[in-house]
Amino acid sequence: MPDQIRHDLRQTRRASGMTWARFTREAGFHQAYLRSVENGNRSVTLGVAAAYDRTLRTGGLFTRRLEATGSAPAGNTPWNRAGTLTALARLSDGSDVDRRSFLTTGVALSASARGWSEAVERLRTSRTRAPVPGGPAMLAHVNERLDHLMHLDDELGSGEVYRLARGELSLIVGLIKSRRYDGPTVDRLYSTASEAARQVAWAAFDQGRFGIAQRYFDASLRASAEARDPIGGAYTLSFAAIQCYSAPGQEHKAISLLETAHEQVKHKATPRMRAMLAARTARALSKTGAKKECARQLDIARAALDRGRHDDDPRTLYWVDYGEVKMIAGSAALQLGEPARAVRYFEAAMQASYPGDDEYPRSHAIYLARAAEAHLTLHDLDAAVATARHATRCLGSVDSARSATELTGLRAKLTAHLSHAGVRDFLQVG
Repeated sequence: MPDQIRHDLRQTRRASGMTWARFTREAGFHQAYLRSVENGNRSVTLGVAAAYDRTLRTGGLFTRRLEATGSAPAGNTPWNRAGTLTALARLSDGSDVDRRSFLTTGVALSASARGWSEAVERLRTSRTRAPVPGGPAMLAHVNERLDHLMHLDDELGSGEVYRLARGELSLIVGLIKSRRYDGPTVDRLYSTASEAARQVAWAAFDQGRFGIAQRYFDASLRASAEARDPIGGAYTLSFAAIQCYSAPGQEHKAISLLETAHEQVKHKATPRMRAMLAARTARALSKTGAKKECARQLDIARAALDRGRHDDDPRTLYWVDYGEVKMIAGSAALQLGEPARAVRYFEAAMQASYPGDDEYPRSHAIYLARAAEAHLTLHDLDAAVATARHATRCLGSVDSARSATELTGLRAKLTAHLSHAGVRDFLQVG
């Protein structure tokens, strides 16, 4: 039956008259991957079937046929406790951490977001118990180490964090599988697993390992749903959205991820959580050119911060403040073609005691590279070079492919100005 489905996928695509370029763009998969599927070298997954149904407007025909065969690959793990533990265990033992990355970012993360949202709704109505503090001392120590890893990521980059966070996740999965704990303690274990998986996902993304990041983001969302912890899941989606809008053509899917996050926590998010979601929504909107809505979301973020800190703010939001929102506003303004406004935002952020040099050098290097680009666009080469040098100092020994890529892009833009002595010296010396 799958061979017949492959044949019909190919024939229906050809009959549509769509070029491969257009079809793969709308389907959200790489052309090489879909060719491999049609030729029998890759499995026909539910994601592929759904993409063909959507793009070719077949009314769900291929999805239904594949489901009827019972041959959908094991990667289509159900969104329940058993499925979540299976997904976590596969990542923990390395059996699901291969190097394949054929799904585009938006398709994979959108599917995970839908599964998460549906699971949260189902568990909200079927079970009312929520995670509570307590549990084994070992779990408290794991949480402390995860807190430490967040700051390590800020200061040193993601390389070592990727390895360490995977180790913490493996330990948590082992505790869950041991069946030594039940009730609220198990819920807390899943909540902790969600944060550990999020950290691995973010570190993988920062290192340019996008396919691996997708798998860990998915696992993080699954664990948060099982823990009845929508706040943790929303936080994960906010980071998944960054991976999404960093991929060309996936900006609207990033906005959708953030909308899903907001919808699931709108009645329980603290102002600081709402500020974070609004600021990241603004950044995603800037990628689409939506100036007015971008500005509105930034206003929402600032107004939420005006309400101050709350005792129940998630500990993971320590970095959300006025300086961070201004840095995001600067990035958005640059994206929207407003370099002068971008410079004002970046400078205001640094005047707001944004501790980038000391506490967030990895992120600060990215923001400074963008500020340098804004100066460059305004033809202020001296300021561009000075800011670029600051970004380089921040990056220093930080291990971050993402930050390095940002600086590489800036250097490429500066090459058009080699007649300027400062530019020439920066490009030669760094």
